Amino acid sequence: MESTAHRAVLEHLAGLGPALASVQSQALRLTGWGVELAGRLLAGQRLLAAGNGGSAAEAQHLTAELVGRFDGERRAFSAIALHADTSTVTAIANDYGYDQLFARQVAGHGRPGDVLILFSTSGRSPNLLRAAEAAGRTGVRTWAVTGRGPNPLSEACDDAVCIDAGAANAQEAHLIALHALCRAFDAEVSRRGTEERP
Repeated sequence: MESTAHRAVLEHLAGLGPALASVQSQALRLTGWGVELAGRLLAGQRLLAAGNGGSAAEAQHLTAELVGRFDGERRAFSAIALHADTSTVTAIANDYGYDQLFARQVAGHGRPGDVLILFSTSGRSPNLLRAAEAAGRTGVRTWAVTGRGPNPLSEACDDAVCIDAGAANAQEAHLIALHALCRAFDAEVSRRGTEERP
């Protein structure tokens, strides 16, 4: 007889299909993001990334792929996970409140032409909404990767990938989306490098 736990696992796994389909339906947008990000980072701009909880892990995963490498060897690019500096995070949260945690860093690190990517399954986190507002004042381009949309964060950003799935499946799909973004990014970096060679 099927146990309650086994049914829960099967239900969770069944949710992966719709989540993946949601990512696939936005493949062109992810391709565009990768191409645009390559152009901006090759020109000396940087990527800022943020999220809370598991979404913070996704943001840090993306910055690691850009500063390090995804698949093939290539130069390092500037990408900063805004939650990863514990002294800064705790100082800002203590002095300005948790809602200002990322906005204060966007104001400090962001330059016109940079990109801020915000990960959130709910699309409602106040600290991410304040970060998007700060980016708008600074001339930083904003992208949101969220769960079901529209939501406040997807509407506050310049562009968004919204995954039509429950929170856990959406977060799993966020990893697929960020890897797809990295594939497009690396392909564009390679293409531009090939074109520049004599």
